[in-house]
Amino acid sequence: MNSRERVNAAIHFKPVDKVPLQYNYTPVGYFEHGDKLNELYKAYPDDFGPFEYKEVPVLTKNQLDENGNYHEFKKDEWDTVWEYRIYGIAGIPHIYPLSDMDKLKDYIVPSQPDIGSEQFLIDKQQAVEHKKSYYLSRFAGTLIEKIKALCPDENVYCDMAEGTKEINQLADMIVEYYEKKIQYLLAIDVDGFYFGDDYGTEKSMLLSPSLWRSFFKPRWERLFEPIRKANKNIHFHSCGYVLPILQDLAELGVHSIWPQLPAYDMVDFAKYCRSLKLAVAIHTDRANVMTFGTPSQVKDLVKREYEVFRMQEGGSWFYVEADNGFPFENMKALVETIASYR
Repeated sequence: MNSRERVNAAIHFKPVDKVPLQYNYTPVGYFEHGDKLNELYKAYPDDFGPFEYKEVPVLTKNQLDENGNYHEFKKDEWDTVWEYRIYGIAGIPHIYPLSDMDKLKDYIVPSQPDIGSEQFLIDKQQAVEHKKSYYLSRFAGTLIEKIKALCPDENVYCDMAEGTKEINQLADMIVEYYEKKIQYLLAIDVDGFYFGDDYGTEKSMLLSPSLWRSFFKPRWERLFEPIRKANKNIHFHSCGYVLPILQDLAELGVHSIWPQLPAYDMVDFAKYCRSLKLAVAIHTDRANVMTFGTPSQVKDLVKREYEVFRMQEGGSWFYVEADNGFPFENMKALVETIASYR
């Protein structure tokens, strides 16, 4: 098997010659660990793309506050101003472009490259080359995360519960934006479409399953339909406890999920996902073991993940990213232990 064949097999619950591996080259990892992280990833290549050497970030004076701590504000293409206090980690909205829903009537979503454009031809050729050996997935949309980046949290949940005209209009504008993106990625001919929305806390969902089904499920159906028709893979990420909607995601045609594993009983979760034919990206406990544990505990957890998810039989793969606060010894133990099972 080459890397692309290996990932496809795992997604569709077919046995693999070795368990697939995916790296997310997070900037915070290189900021904290420097070239040691480059050397670690280079020594143990993954299945989602060739090794990419990353420059080690160096902060400038403009990125530091009066106490010498990192602190930045950045405006994105949607006109949200974000505040960042940990380099390489997602910020929090500081200025919302739709702090008042009266602004919605004049709001314009960002532009996107068109199919057939110069950028499209570049992306298409890069996709052809990438797929000769590697699995190609691209980000294709988010709903609640984008809504909450445009409007204050306290407004969003109340407006959804009340079913206001404005919140529905905004959600549909976002869906239309991502529909265009999906058509672009279909034309490029990617293997998989990656979506993400955080719907849970560590113990429960942020909104009721019934509200999720009435507000979000029809919109995800609209976005997923052309992907299903094209026989492409759909990948979905959600932090927190979202067990009540996993069957809904499977019904929508989702092939795999990237969950927050510590929110579940691992054995029960693995069995349930296998019964739903939902493949799982195994992201080893970032909040506890990877941050506060020992290399020995990291090794033990990887072993348990490998066994519980029956990884050699397909249906899962290892997902690795360096978060802030991970001791390098734990990153090394994680990557080397995964390599031993490959």
